[in-house]
Amino acid sequence: MTQRTQTVFVVDDDSSVRKSLVRLLKSMGYPARPYASASEFLDDWRHDPALGCLVLDVQLPGLNGLELREQLHGSAFPIPIIFITGHGDIPMSVRAIKAGAVDFLAKPFQDEDLLRALQEAIARDEHRQAEHAGREAVAGLFATLTPREREVMALVVRGLPNKRIATELATSEKTVKVHRGRVMEKMKVQSVADLVRASQKLGIEPEPPT
Repeated sequence: MTQRTQTVFVVDDDSSVRKSLVRLLKSMGYPARPYASASEFLDDWRHDPALGCLVLDVQLPGLNGLELREQLHGSAFPIPIIFITGHGDIPMSVRAIKAGAVDFLAKPFQDEDLLRALQEAIARDEHRQAEHAGREAVAGLFATLTPREREVMALVVRGLPNKRIATELATSEKTVKVHRGRVMEKMKVQSVADLVRASQKLGIEPEPPT
């Protein structure tokens, strides 16, 4: 058994299901946290949004699984979800998948099906974490730019040549070249294409030159 670092959060109001899932997950090497309700999970998750995924019963008292997913979707740390249910039907399955679920498993499900779904969910979470770390790193570099360097960067990613940038900013082409070099150095990029990709991580989509 290989111990994994990602946590699997189990939300099911049936205590016997929770216990059996926790035993199964631990046998697979996954740390598991069980919850009897969506609100109980939310209270914990908001204080500790750990790496991992959520195994979530659709039919829950109070806030149900699909409603919980809606709340998590808009959070800063969305989490991959595997829906499970003992009352599943095709329309519910379609809704769950459209809502962004990794998988939808009808009870009783095979251990192999859960393991496969978990592997995909964990891979999605690792990808999300890597993207988030990448955005944070780029934001840190962007914060080191001066206001004028940010102006130059915005025009560079639009594809404007130095002469046009100089006109736009009412400065000399030589000054633009200096600022442009500093932008490339501070943003740790080697090409305009790299700079464009960095700006996209910041949510800045380049506009076509006019």
